[in-house]
Amino acid sequence: MIVGLGNPGRQYERTRHNIGFDAVDLLADRWGAPLNQTKYNGMFATVHRPEGKALLVKPLTYMNLSGECVRPMMDYFDIAEEDLVVIYDDLDLPPGKLRLRQKGSGGGHNGMKSIIRHLGTQEFNRIRVGIGRPDGPMAITDYVLSRFTKEEEPVMQEAAGHAADACEAFLSREFLDIMNEFNAR
Repeated sequence: MIVGLGNPGRQYERTRHNIGFDAVDLLADRWGAPLNQTKYNGMFATVHRPEGKALLVKPLTYMNLSGECVRPMMDYFDIAEEDLVVIYDDLDLPPGKLRLRQKGSGGGHNGMKSIIRHLGTQEFNRIRVGIGRPDGPMAITDYVLSRFTKEEEPVMQEAAGHAADACEAFLSREFLDIMNEFNAR
């Protein structure tokens, strides 16, 4: 199960906080699998690949309640924690930098805190996509909900592509191997 975090609605499209949605949308396009099904307040697509079945998910709960979609979807589709990957934005990484991890706290990310709370564990795969921090006195909330600059856009599209590449690799390889490969870039 590949989950991209973000906020639903046109006003949030192409914002920093929606980089997880962007990566899942990229996978859906690559695989010709539109996310046109809904369940448990999430959009999803079931994809049959040569490597096996994959579930693409975008929670529609808004970021801070992401766990309210992820946990019931995992239960319904019988997904184990080790088969989950969550893609989300990270303020503490430079724009476009990926960091893959198999466990960890939610840090300051409310979407991840919600998922951890609902799963009852911090041990699941995640792909953090760097969005950097604001220059100057801009509030963090305003920053994460703002759109990428013209200069940042190609860097972030490439980062979303790399996150999608990592997820594709996860279908046939161990996450630890993928983690070592993508973190070294």
